[in-house]
Amino acid sequence: MQERCVARVLSIAGSDSGGGAGIQADIKTITGLGGYATTAITALTAQNTLGVHAIHAVPPDFVVRQIEVVLDDIGADAIKIGMLGDAATIEAVAGALARHAPGIPLVVDPVMVAKGGAALLHSDALAALIRLLLPAATLLTPNLPEAEVLSGLAIPDLDAMPRAAAALLRRGVRAVLLKGGHLPGDQVVDLLMTADGCEAFAATRIASRHTHGTGCTLASAIATGLAQGMTLRDAVLRARSYVRQAIAAAPGIGKGHGPLGHFWLSREAEAAK
Repeated sequence: MQERCVARVLSIAGSDSGGGAGIQADIKTITGLGGYATTAITALTAQNTLGVHAIHAVPPDFVVRQIEVVLDDIGADAIKIGMLGDAATIEAVAGALARHAPGIPLVVDPVMVAKGGAALLHSDALAALIRLLLPAATLLTPNLPEAEVLSGLAIPDLDAMPRAAAALLRRGVRAVLLKGGHLPGDQVVDLLMTADGCEAFAATRIASRHTHGTGCTLASAIATGLAQGMTLRDAVLRARSYVRQAIAAAPGIGKGHGPLGHFWLSREAEAAK
């Protein structure tokens, strides 16, 4: 038997026809960081940099079948979850992971609203998300609006972030990376909280309209780090750096919120030859 030498990351998420977010961003990120990406597509979106124009949900039983055949054959060293859409899909995915992926690190990006404002999670799915996926998550990566919904607390400023993160831990999540990009100011502060404490990571805000898929990219980059055996903190630090460099390397595509430059590492390596 050939020895496995690559970290395997399963992304369970929606497809972005514009290539900037969702499954497409996850594949680029995982590949760019040296992992092997597999997928279970939960929805098809007709999407570009201007927004989401239509959504076609994949039946939950077919989502589960994708998960089963990937895990039964290829396996996974980490799993990333993005857009799930509705309660039936959440219940089906949670059940499949409980059966086929016990103990595998799980990064949950609770995708609720697209960059352009389109709703990506049905209102009736919130309770299922909180009940089934938050307790299973190794790490939850909400932005501030998502964290407000999940925690039930307003987050108007930096001082409110630890309270909201602690509330999410009480919901059963083992660790929370609360992303502070929605707060105004020249600094963007993210907060990583676990049962052992919390740590804030600050960086200068990059002025760019090309930020489509940053949440997907960050979550899949963290999952790749965990799959490669990194500690959670190290995986978060590398993922944040990767996203910042990808924003800086954005190709400038589209009339709206453009995609990131996911393969900046490859270009740097090529230039160094």
